[in-house]
Amino acid sequence: MDHTSTLNVPHATKAEDSKEIGLFRMIIEDIRCALQRDPAARNWLEVLVNYSGLHAIWLYRISHWLWERKIYLPARWLSQTARWLTGVEIHPGAKIGRRFFIDHGMGVVIGETSEIGDNVTFYHGVTLGGVSMEKGKRHPTLGDNVVVGAGAKILGAIEIGACSRVGANAVVVKPVPPDSVVVGIPGQIVKRSEKRTNETPDLHHDRLPDTLGDTLRQVLSRLDRMEEELHVHENGHIEIDEEGNWIGSDFSI
Repeated sequence: MDHTSTLNVPHATKAEDSKEIGLFRMIIEDIRCALQRDPAARNWLEVLVNYSGLHAIWLYRISHWLWERKIYLPARWLSQTARWLTGVEIHPGAKIGRRFFIDHGMGVVIGETSEIGDNVTFYHGVTLGGVSMEKGKRHPTLGDNVVVGAGAKILGAIEIGACSRVGANAVVVKPVPPDSVVVGIPGQIVKRSEKRTNETPDLHHDRLPDTLGDTLRQVLSRLDRMEEELHVHENGHIEIDEEGNWIGSDFSI
């Protein structure tokens, strides 16, 4: 039997998303999210007791409630307590939508003016950081159904469009349109050839484009054709084998 069936809570509609829901229903909804997005999750009790990412989110919800009512010191104290307990630091001023899931919650940092949509997934080591000393909006805004891979850094008051995926260890410093994939340092944006119609998170971290490698292959291919036409060939030319590995006599490793 599907382990998600033990938590028979219907998916919320957009109309419901605009309204506050009770704490208990939110907890059930978050547990259901973990069961759907983490294949290692076996049952609801295991998720409830052991998932530090969910614990961090629930403590954030309380601290954010205090922050919204200008009870600043207790809100910050609770967020620091959550950081000590879970390894996840979420400023109580951040705005986070529903069904937010942090897998392997450790080292995640979410700044004060960050905004996160619904159905967003983070992995460990993600940072939503600011790049300005000025007050006001200085942290990223993420649309719905965004997935951010382990170690990725998204910096500044930029927008990450809905249904986009940020690859592991990418450093994103400019806006990303919807339905895109971002890889590398600094982040290279690759627009999807087809818009995603499935609203479930895109968790295929192995499907990342090699923008620099593909470009270099094209340059080398054109260089080979030019050398053949000119009847010249330089020694130590870098080549690529059938498996896509780089080879060359001038490598010193």
